[in-house]
Amino acid sequence: MRKINKKGKIVIMSFIIIIILSVTIVIYFSSDKKSTNNLDKSSNNQEETKEEVKKEIKKLNIIDLDSDTRPIAVMINNIKTVWGYQSGLQDAYLVYEIIVEGGYTRLMAVFKDKNLDRIGSVRSSRHYFLDYALENDAIYVHFGWSPQAQSDMNKLGVNNINFMSYDGYTRDRSLNLASEHTAFTTTKNILEGADYYKYRKTSNNKPLLNYCVDEIDLSTMNDSKVANRVFIKYSNSRNTIFEYDEINKVYKRFQNEEPQIDYVTKEQYTAKNIITYQVPNYTIAGDEKGRQDITNIGSGEGYYITNGYAVPITWEKTSRESKTIYKYKDGTEIKVNDGNTHIEIQPKDMDLVIE
Repeated sequence: MRKINKKGKIVIMSFIIIIILSVTIVIYFSSDKKSTNNLDKSSNNQEETKEEVKKEIKKLNIIDLDSDTRPIAVMINNIKTVWGYQSGLQDAYLVYEIIVEGGYTRLMAVFKDKNLDRIGSVRSSRHYFLDYALENDAIYVHFGWSPQAQSDMNKLGVNNINFMSYDGYTRDRSLNLASEHTAFTTTKNILEGADYYKYRKTSNNKPLLNYCVDEIDLSTMNDSKVANRVFIKYSNSRNTIFEYDEINKVYKRFQNEEPQIDYVTKEQYTAKNIITYQVPNYTIAGDEKGRQDITNIGSGEGYYITNGYAVPITWEKTSRESKTIYKYKDGTEIKVNDGNTHIEIQPKDMDLVIE
């Protein structure tokens, strides 16, 4: 067997050391790369988690879904005499408009979690507005009532505050209007009235509409059509018009071609969403003032309008207390944009022009 001399041993040892160092370097950089990859993955996971959290905490602006405050529904005067003097409508998350006697309309504004110093002017109740106060589980505020409304309020057990019986309003004589047009109230006065009558001020009632935090685009839906102007005729003497403001993505509200302006802010009223449909109406037999009734229990068709487009929908209300259910033509419930909604319940066979 051949012996390895001293010089050979040194060469072999050097070779072994080089191999060990090489393996160590490879292992080190391989480990470092894995560590870097793991850090990158961890960083990506953290970014994804942040995005998920952002989505989770994105909330509606129009109403607080976590709030159990009971809504307030106020009857608002809408005779031409008071146009320009109406106050507080922009702060309502829902506004209903329905025909009344004389070819006029009346409004019912629904508020939640608002602190307003001027709402009105407040006018008397008509019985079919009770159906819409009930579907929102709202405390109903009015100044007087028709005989039909008085009777139905008692039968249906509506929690109501009548300013004929409760002093929760002030008269604004400076307007130089007839007395019946000058009654204004505040949310503070209404809540004090609720305490006086021992009404419940909380509600577990689910909101009438399904709101969406992300912007809804109706233009991609089947049967959608452009809706830059919406003309809704209520009688030969009354119409409501909405014109789309593309910059602010809302509809400006007009009455008989006149901009509807808030007395306090001096700004024109706007709506983010419009729901419009028609129901039969008729004069109540024997009513000396020609008061109206409407056939609103049942079902029919209408339109949901937002962001410059309209789509056909269906509506159904099975009882006076039940919620009106709005659906797309495919049978799924509609979702509405985050913003206030005007519900226009128009007399049947009156002109509705969407263009």
